[in-house]
Amino acid sequence: MDPWPSPSLPNLPGSGPAVRVTDTTSRAPVTPVNGPTARMYVCGITPYDATHLGHAATYVAFDLLNRAWRDAGHDVRYVQNVTDVDDPLLERARATGVDWRDLAAEQTALFTEDMTALGVIPPAAYVSAVESIPLVVDAVQELLARDVAYHVDSGTDSGRDVPGDVYFSVHSDPSFGSISRLDEQEMLAVFARRGGDPDRPGKRHPLDCLLWRRERPGEPSWDGGPLGRGRPGWHIECTVIALEHLGPTLDVLGGGSDLVFPHHEMSVAEAGQLTGKQPCAGATVHSGMVAYDGAKMSKSLGNLVLVSRLRAEGVDPMAVRLAILAHRYRDDWEWTPQGLAAATARLARWRAALSRDGGPAADAVLAGVRAALADDLDAPRALAVVDAWADAQLAVGGTDPAAPGLVARTADALLGVRL
Repeated sequence: MDPWPSPSLPNLPGSGPAVRVTDTTSRAPVTPVNGPTARMYVCGITPYDATHLGHAATYVAFDLLNRAWRDAGHDVRYVQNVTDVDDPLLERARATGVDWRDLAAEQTALFTEDMTALGVIPPAAYVSAVESIPLVVDAVQELLARDVAYHVDSGTDSGRDVPGDVYFSVHSDPSFGSISRLDEQEMLAVFARRGGDPDRPGKRHPLDCLLWRRERPGEPSWDGGPLGRGRPGWHIECTVIALEHLGPTLDVLGGGSDLVFPHHEMSVAEAGQLTGKQPCAGATVHSGMVAYDGAKMSKSLGNLVLVSRLRAEGVDPMAVRLAILAHRYRDDWEWTPQGLAAATARLARWRAALSRDGGPAADAVLAGVRAALADDLDAPRALAVVDAWADAQLAVGGTDPAAPGLVARTADALLGVRL
C-alpha cells in the first residue's frame, strides 16, 4: 500500500539528545536506540470507521518520537499495518450492505487524509493484512513444524482431509504475560472482551490465539496451501509484517494501551517462537486512552469525535494537534470543547508572536523543546517553552531578527505544528 505524503521537515542547527521513553514491560524509562538506525512498528487501524481522536492521539504520539529520533541523528525505519480483513470490518460491511473491500479502501483513504492534515510523518512501509497473507501462511507453517501451534476441528469433507483452524500455544513462550503483568483470570476476561475466544472447544488452553481461520461460507478467504483456504488471525498479521520489514529485533513496538493485552502480548510471543530472540523489541511503548463524555472513546460505544468531522467544521488541524500535545502521551485524558478552544487560542497566540519582525533570542526555545521531548516525550513541557517565548514576544518583543524563524522551525520540525 502507498502511505500518505510526507511533510517537509525544516532543518535545525545542531542535534537533539538521546530520547528516553517509558517501557510498558519494565515500567521504567529506557533509551531504546543506541545505534544509527531506529526501528519502530506501530499497530495501525482496522478500517471500518473514520479516524477518531483516540487514533489521532496515538499516531501523533509516535510521530513525536519519530521526529525526536530524526533530530537526534537517527535514520528512522517506521512500519505500520492496516488490518483490512478482520471480524469487525466484515461485520460492519454486512450491517451496512457495503462490500468489505470498498469499506476498507474508503476508510483507509480517509485515515490517510487525516494523518496528512495532522502532519504525521508516514511509515516507510505501510502494509495491509491482505498483502501479508503469504507471509502469514509461511509463519503459521513454521509454528506448526515447531509444535507451538496446532489444528482445531480438522476433519474430512467428501473423502478429503480438511485442515482446521490453527491456534498458537501462548504458553510456549516462557515470558508470556511479562508485558501486561495480568494474572490468568484477568487475561481471560480481557481476551474475551477484545476479540478472543477463550471458550472455543478443542483448544489446548483458553488463552491460545487464532493464527489461521479456515474458510467459512460468506467470508473472504485465500489459498493457504497446506493450511487450506482461510484468512489470518489478528496477532500474527502484525508479527509477520514487523519481522519482514524490520528484522528479528526492533527498538519500539507501539500502539494504544488497549493493545497491551492481548495483541502485543501475543504478537511478541509469536515473534519469539519464530526468531528465537527474546525480547523482540527494545521497548514496548503505549499511548493512553482518550475519553469523551466520561467514557473511553470507542467505535463500540459510538462516543466518537472524528478528525474528519472537525476538519469539515473548519477546525484548523494544527489546533487539533496542539489539543493532543497538551497531554502527556502515556496519560489517559478526556477530549473537551474547552481543550480545543484553548488549543485554538494557543495557535493564534503563537502565530501572532511569529508575525512580528525580530523577537527575543530563541536558542533556549530549541534547547528546551529538545530536552522536553528527550524526557519521555514531555509535550506539555515543550509547549510551555514555546508559550513563554510567545508571551515575551507579545509583551515586550525583541531585536533578534532570526528568532521568529527559529521558533517556527522548531515547532514545525519537532512538534509537527505548522505555523
